[in-house]
Amino acid sequence: MLAAAALAGLADRVVVVERDELPVEPAPRKGLPQARHAHMLWSGGVRAMEDLLPGVTGTLTDAGARRAPVTTDMVVLSAHGWFRRWPESHHVILAGRDLLDATVRARVLADDRVEVLGGTEVLGLTGDAQAVTGVRVRERDGRERTIDAGMVVDATGRASGTPRWLTDLGLPAPERREVDSGLAYASRLYLAPEQARDGFPVISVQPDARAAGPGRAGFLLPIEDGRWIVTLNGTRGGEPSPADDDFVRFAREELRHPLIGDLISRAEPLSGVSFTRTTVNRRYFYERMPAWPENFTVLGDALAAYNPVYGHGLAVGAQSALVLRDLTRRYGWGSAGLARRVQKAVARPVGAAWELATGQDVFYPGATENGPTARDRAVAAYVSRLMYTATGNGRIARRVTDVTSLERRAEVLLAPGVLLAAAVGPLKPILAEPPLTAEELKKAELR
Repeated sequence: MLAAAALAGLADRVVVVERDELPVEPAPRKGLPQARHAHMLWSGGVRAMEDLLPGVTGTLTDAGARRAPVTTDMVVLSAHGWFRRWPESHHVILAGRDLLDATVRARVLADDRVEVLGGTEVLGLTGDAQAVTGVRVRERDGRERTIDAGMVVDATGRASGTPRWLTDLGLPAPERREVDSGLAYASRLYLAPEQARDGFPVISVQPDARAAGPGRAGFLLPIEDGRWIVTLNGTRGGEPSPADDDFVRFAREELRHPLIGDLISRAEPLSGVSFTRTTVNRRYFYERMPAWPENFTVLGDALAAYNPVYGHGLAVGAQSALVLRDLTRRYGWGSAGLARRVQKAVARPVGAAWELATGQDVFYPGATENGPTARDRAVAAYVSRLMYTATGNGRIARRVTDVTSLERRAEVLLAPGVLLAAAVGPLKPILAEPPLTAEELKKAELR
């Protein structure tokens, strides 16, 4: 939808080919099973989305989504201890995925230049190795036809057929890398205790990727209508169960701190447990292809899909759509080399999120064929020192969130002042307990 918004002002007509029949109101759909799990939109993505759809953030918050300041409204146990709740540096938008999608979809489809072909499946590309001219589709009645297009954007997600479609056009297979931590995800929706339905912080219990054994983590996100969406996860040998009656136990006994388990034991379950193993980090390096066809671009999870625990997929997708719009404006619709320029440019936000995700996941046993490289170990050692420093240094915590929010590039972490602060370490002692206020403890019925 954001890719459609990016092109709506540049093309006479934008057609979204969608396998599902899209609901009008926020509702589940078959083609988005991950919607049953927790999502957050980091401020780097919020800013890109706002640029594409001015005012959409306000529309979301009016519909019940929450703007949570980072790290002010976050209670986070890192590998090195509890982070302090520093003054706001950035923010996240918290909402159920159905609400987020429906809100964005309504804004995009309000533009008469955008139409949706629901119940329609893309079978392949038309054209040749030099240029894509359209797509072959199968409609809901089984009829096949070709849609001619001056530009084709693949935003079909993890199941993208682009590698096969490119070889069908006579192009070589793209370079691909996978880092599979073996993570399994279990999520459940709760109604928060009545007094905790407004203004409750995000809760996150993180693993230590370099510790022995599997990594186990959990996070609780307050979303619309007084609900909490809670996701628990674990890598090989430490996976949560898909059973409803084991959810609270895993949160209490298997995570590094029982806080999430204690909270949800006092909340009302609104759903059963949703379970998935579709969490592998996978990236296609299309920008490295020796040749690239005109009029074709790959965005979103079709280009790079991340372990969802880091919450960067939505933000990178929004930033990539903004790149598509800006470069198309700059160089002109149909200009020679435009598609290749876009593909190379979107590699920048993709690469930033990729380094954040795989820099941690590569340390889990079996994540890669050969294990972490010397570079992986050196980078991880420095990042670990930074995270330790950030537990007791607000300036360094802000620099870290500059990067994790996808608002600034990782180079800011190599500034001389940051290097010196990392050498010194935290300026305040590590907290022994979660930094919940007395009022929050009372709201959650923990005091």
